[in-house]
Amino acid sequence: MPRGSKAKYTDKQKRKAEHIEQRYENKGVSRDEAEARAWATVNKQSGGGEKAGGSGQSTSTSEKKTARSDSAKRAAKTREGHARSSTASLDSQTKQSLMKEARSKDIRGRSTMTKAELIKALHAHH
Repeated sequence: MPRGSKAKYTDKQKRKAEHIEQRYENKGVSRDEAEARAWATVNKQSGGGEKAGGSGQSTSTSEKKTARSDSAKRAAKTREGHARSSTASLDSQTKQSLMKEARSKDIRGRSTMTKAELIKALHAHH
């Protein structure tokens, strides 16, 4: 039998492991191997037993991903509103940064432009 107490697992996780174990045994896998595989599957799917503390509500991976995406969109929106008007502020940027800005403004021919040409094109695009 695999090591470790199953006391921290929810009833749902225990039922799931039992069901998975039964299916492996029906395929001819040994009892011990079937149990080990079943618990490994439950752990992979749900991240193991109950987590200590907290309100019992955890943020799902997809919710975190959505929150990150929303945050990134808000940040991009904020940056959009900050148009650079002076050539001096463009001068202080790296060519890579200017290239990124030219890409976002869809300036044609940017890949072959020098830094000075990028500055000129960005200035003319405002």
